[in-house]
Amino acid sequence: MATIPWLVDVLRAAGVQVVVEGDWLNRMRPGSFDPIGVLWHHTASTSSASNPHPALGICINGRSDLPGPLCQALVDYNGVFHVISAGRCNHAGVSGGSGPIPAGDGNTLMIGWEIDYNGVNQEMTAAQYNASLAATAAVLTRLGRDSSYARGHRETSTTGKIDPSFIDLNVMRADVAARMAGGGTAWSSTVDNTTSGRFTASANWGVSSYSSQRYGADYRYADPVAASDVAWYRFNVPATANYRVEAWWPANSGYNSAAPYIVATSTGNQTVRVDQRATGGQWRILGTFTLPAGDANRVGVSRWSNATGLVVADAVRLTRV
Repeated sequence: MATIPWLVDVLRAAGVQVVVEGDWLNRMRPGSFDPIGVLWHHTASTSSASNPHPALGICINGRSDLPGPLCQALVDYNGVFHVISAGRCNHAGVSGGSGPIPAGDGNTLMIGWEIDYNGVNQEMTAAQYNASLAATAAVLTRLGRDSSYARGHRETSTTGKIDPSFIDLNVMRADVAARMAGGGTAWSSTVDNTTSGRFTASANWGVSSYSSQRYGADYRYADPVAASDVAWYRFNVPATANYRVEAWWPANSGYNSAAPYIVATSTGNQTVRVDQRATGGQWRILGTFTLPAGDANRVGVSRWSNATGLVVADAVRLTRV
């Protein structure tokens, strides 16, 4: 049976932080293993800064109904790769085929990353996303495959798997391709509420540093009203293209459950409503939009919400994809 004893060296060479979990070279399931691609999962466990890898033990040892190891590596909340196995793992089940990955035994065909987040009211952190990109690009390069050989479990599953949730897999593959082509130097820009000349809001928006989940020194807040009164984030977009739009907010039970973010796209404004009571302290993807080139207000937070609770404006990030 083939193994991938090069995995740790390849990950570290790509700048991925690695923790080796015990005898990873000899921890594996019986059966064939001749991988041609990478499969992305989420663990369904809730990770956090204080508990960054709650599913690690299960991924190593398995469950009563499925013996471990359950992946080649677990990606924790901070983007650290915990390498578990150099051989076959019980992570993929039967592959129904997706892209260039054929139908067949997914555990033979693919190397699995279990990204440790719950996938219900929690998405992968920016650290998990970026580490997964770097690791996937490095491993596919080692296998001699292109980014199309990276798949999500929901794409190959024959049993209705939904993982990994809250991610556009085509965008993630495009980001892997960018890494493979030139080190992932796609344009990206972040504007915080304190970024000079890049954030504007009326005097109705207060300033707070109450939540430790804030991005930077503080954030802005306002009561919801039946009027727009937008807090705007200004970006100098380099070219008309597709951009991933992400927002950061501190979560609190007293904040707004339907806070409206406005994205000024090439075809007009689009509104995305988010629940600012939950999943704070991390980048949350609002979507991928075509934005026009130029220096202008591109993303805003409006006060026009029918929900109760304060509307928060903290930070926004654009990344060309």
